[in-house]
Amino acid sequence: MFLFIRLINCCIRVFKAVKMKRLKFLLLSFVLGCAMLAGAQTPEVFPLWPQGVKENNGIKVDRTVDDQGGISNNSTAELLVFHPDPAKNTGKAVLICPGGGYTYLAMGYEGEEFAQWLVKQGITGIVLKYRMPNQHDRIPMTDALRAMKWIRSRSEEWGIDPAKVGIAGFSAGGHLASTVSTHFDSGKSGTTDRLEQYSSRPDFQILFYPVISMTAGLTHRGSREALLGKNPSAEAIAQYSNEQHVTAKTPPALLFHSDDDTVVPSMNSVVFYQALKKNKVPAVLYIFDKGGHGWGMRNNFEYHNQWTNLLANWLKKI
Repeated sequence: MFLFIRLINCCIRVFKAVKMKRLKFLLLSFVLGCAMLAGAQTPEVFPLWPQGVKENNGIKVDRTVDDQGGISNNSTAELLVFHPDPAKNTGKAVLICPGGGYTYLAMGYEGEEFAQWLVKQGITGIVLKYRMPNQHDRIPMTDALRAMKWIRSRSEEWGIDPAKVGIAGFSAGGHLASTVSTHFDSGKSGTTDRLEQYSSRPDFQILFYPVISMTAGLTHRGSREALLGKNPSAEAIAQYSNEQHVTAKTPPALLFHSDDDTVVPSMNSVVFYQALKKNKVPAVLYIFDKGGHGWGMRNNFEYHNQWTNLLANWLKKI
């Protein structure tokens, strides 16, 4: 949707500058055609907590949306569901956690664009618009765990195999995805909340330049402060240093990082990969020599075609 908005804004500027009536007519036809195309790709939107939340993040200001589709100060959790063509549906689904340092959601190139790419692979792409923690550390994790259960509860309706539901995350969203992958539950019996009976364990995980650890010298300081505050306890740091919580039950992983990433050091991916292999969990790690941080679905990343091909092949086998 954010791509459509940017396209229309661009077309409007050109439209105003054009003097020829014939050219204006053709341009208007093009814009309307784009509108029809974009409308077909509009996701279904579902509130994650329709009955209200138990814990509020305490953010008082209204959320804002920039011209890139990014969201700041988000206090409302939603799922944006992109469905593949039924004829191409593989039965797989991926919950997507955009990055943004736990203060912002890069909903475009780390959210909706990736979901649309997954759809082309026959995979249901589900973008999680999770709440910002504002130092309420459990809020993002609570949203993501709930989302995994939510997806499985709708699996029959959406044509999803409940045993093929993965999670993906970018940067701080990668921390959230790896948190879910190491802090999941198998479903809770004896509860009146039907959703809580479903497992929140991802069947696989895809991590892009992820924040993995909260330990000094390895973590991304801004993400840690937004999640845990400026002076977190040793217990809190350990709780959210996900390399310390890998077990044999942690789902298989595919990790991408750039060696010259100065925002989130590539050692985050390395220590997580090492922990996975120590516990005999299938894992693949690709570290590109350059690219920096935050490339997401951007085509100007030198290795864009390589990583998309690598991921497409991995998803066929998982």
